[in-house]
Amino acid sequence: MKFWVVVPAAGIGRRFGTDLAKQYQVVAGQPLVCHTLSRLLTCKPAQIVVVVNPGDSCWKKLPVFFDPMIRTVPGGETRAESVQIGLQDLNKQAGRDDWVLIHDVARPCITRSDVDKLLSRFWDHPVGGILAAPVADTLKRVDDRQLILGTEDRSHLWSAYTPQMFRYGLLVEALELALATGAAPTDEAGALERMGLVPGVVPGRRDNIKLTVPEDLHLIEAVLRQQDAESKARRRHSVQS
Repeated sequence: MKFWVVVPAAGIGRRFGTDLAKQYQVVAGQPLVCHTLSRLLTCKPAQIVVVVNPGDSCWKKLPVFFDPMIRTVPGGETRAESVQIGLQDLNKQAGRDDWVLIHDVARPCITRSDVDKLLSRFWDHPVGGILAAPVADTLKRVDDRQLILGTEDRSHLWSAYTPQMFRYGLLVEALELALATGAAPTDEAGALERMGLVPGVVPGRRDNIKLTVPEDLHLIEAVLRQQDAESKARRRHSVQS
């Protein structure tokens, strides 16, 4: 059984607030998308499908575009549509029970250890699951005037990360159903939940952060450098021992 990766990367920077889409923002010396894909490639998937905006003029200029393990398809209007297109591109290769991992291009700090943990935890699961972390902050419910109405119980709340890992056939059906009924799931797990299925969670690193606003760039750069330093230290220790 194989696993495949779909990376939705069709955003154009409208919500990020810049002319340059966030996947092309330079972090630690190279575009963010290059960090994300280089880390996913170390996980040895059968193939990575990158879903880009049809009018994207940056993607084909990057060296990673020419990697034989990466295939490109034009995306849709929404994230869910882009993921669906990426899945459709795999329909002649992926088996119904194969695994497909969906990973946000804006999460460049994903580690191989977290992907390995996800694969190990759910490889024999009938549905699949996601990387996530228990909510650490106090959560306030507010009204339209931004006045506090109450404090939410966070004891059973988790923040959803990516990758999210599901059986190929189930995910295709779940997204088709959601889109056909006008739903707009914000993640793949939500689409499967709508079908009555029960995905699982596995605790992931909290530094698997997502680029959302420009001030996140400095934080992501610090995390990438720290993770690289940790990786180099582990390799030195391995050689010495």
